[in-house]
Amino acid sequence: MTSQTVLVTGGAGYIGSATAHLLVRAGYRVVVFDNLYQGHRAAVPQQAAFVLGDLADRAAVSQVFDRYPDIGCVMHFASYTLVGESMERPFKYLRDNLVNALNLLEAMIAHGVKRFILSSTANLFDLPSDRAAEPIREDAPIAPGSPYGESKFFIERALHWMHRIYGLKYVSLRYFNASGALPECGEDHAPETHLIPLVLQVALGQRPYVTIFGDDYPTRDGTCVRDYIHVADLAEAHILAMAALDQLGARCYNLGNGRGFTVKEVVETARKVTGAPIPAVIGPRRPGDPAVLVASSESIRRELGWQPKHLDLESIIRSAWEWHRAHPNGYGDTHLGGEAPPALRDLPPASQREDKG
Repeated sequence: MTSQTVLVTGGAGYIGSATAHLLVRAGYRVVVFDNLYQGHRAAVPQQAAFVLGDLADRAAVSQVFDRYPDIGCVMHFASYTLVGESMERPFKYLRDNLVNALNLLEAMIAHGVKRFILSSTANLFDLPSDRAAEPIREDAPIAPGSPYGESKFFIERALHWMHRIYGLKYVSLRYFNASGALPECGEDHAPETHLIPLVLQVALGQRPYVTIFGDDYPTRDGTCVRDYIHVADLAEAHILAMAALDQLGARCYNLGNGRGFTVKEVVETARKVTGAPIPAVIGPRRPGDPAVLVASSESIRRELGWQPKHLDLESIIRSAWEWHRAHPNGYGDTHLGGEAPPALRDLPPASQREDKG
């Protein structure tokens, strides 16, 4: 597998860049395709080829496959991802996320590339309160909690038909709360909406306090419980799934640690890691926030042998803290284009490429 090239859309973003770094470490050749709307050029591994482009541009997408004929698998991270924004601008999510994915799939099929990994979401599972405390399995009812979650479900349905009609092999990986950092890359969103980086910004003196949305939930301390999964463990799951695509055919997996931590536990652990007081203010509940969201990842553990290595909250937050301390202003500049490194400018001709079916 490592003799082929992997196309990573959205590979300048948080999870995409972490996966690109681990792919490079594993010996894969990597092409990152990103419009830098939410991503950062500096997050892309130096060893990877970088193409500045937009999935809405069908010609540009097709040209990537023409330029790199050894692409054997696509990992699709590029997406609009803000749940709150999707409630305010639903067409941006319901239309653009799906159409951009279809542009990518159409170009893949046209170029004979039939291996695909989707970055999906736990937002597919907007469970009623009587089910909320249960670890969520892949066969739980699909009831997206926002237009963002719905757009990912649309893509999963499109993959079903691409598999049935064209023989596309795919895995959809439904993340719970991605967190932590690699030494090379971490979270830098604008705006920032994720709890751990928000808490760490308070520790850095960049925010006066962190808001806890509700402390009257039916949980052990009254605050919401979430399943935090280290970004490196997510990236490893992508690589495992890619290696098994030919045997799997079509699968959906939930990715989480299988245990949950409350918001107050996150804040208290961050205080321990950083040594900062981190003031917290209790605010009103946010509409639609379930009390508990915890994944059952038994399927991918059983079928692929996936084992998360970062199981405790302290190690997850410590890795994020180390990155944020080293990059207090995130990536800063970094919305810059770039040329492919010399080693990837001239790939083998199409006659030498592996079978992609």
